[in-house]
Amino acid sequence: MARALTEGELLARAQAGDADAYAALVRAHQDIAFRTALLITQNAADAEEAAQDGFVKAWRALSRFREGAPLRPWLLTIVANEARNRRRSAGRRAALALRVAESDPVGASAEAEALQHQSRGALLDAIARLKTDDRLVLGCRYLLELSEAETAAALGVPAGTVKSRTSRALERLRGEVEA
Repeated sequence: MARALTEGELLARAQAGDADAYAALVRAHQDIAFRTALLITQNAADAEEAAQDGFVKAWRALSRFREGAPLRPWLLTIVANEARNRRRSAGRRAALALRVAESDPVGASAEAEALQHQSRGALLDAIARLKTDDRLVLGCRYLLELSEAETAAALGVPAGTVKSRTSRALERLRGEVEA
């Protein structure tokens, strides 16, 4: 019985030109790449294209990937740059649309589910009213559950900036929720 290859092994094979190994890496990171791009573009079609373009550019740049460096932040940086470029060129200001996995807690009543859905909607509406930088940092940290380092890489800012932006964005979000 064959064992599954580690990310490092897949990466080494992909760097050697194995397209199937790279396809496996893409499958492992496509959801987070799409959600990252969606936070930036605020448009599902643009996010899909940005993620695809980012993966194509990453494939072409694999020879320049630093050995031993984590793959996910590197990929997300490329995808985030593609998304920012797409947003700038398109000039779109569509409403924030996030793919949120619907949870179905066992034994939850219809009333509790409706209340949870309403609360989640109110929170997303409050986030949508924030400035772009605030939405991005909160989306990366809390909706995508990226670490500070991954958020910094995805947004192209220093880790200290992520900390300060997160703190200020949370304060503004509290004000939006209370309003």
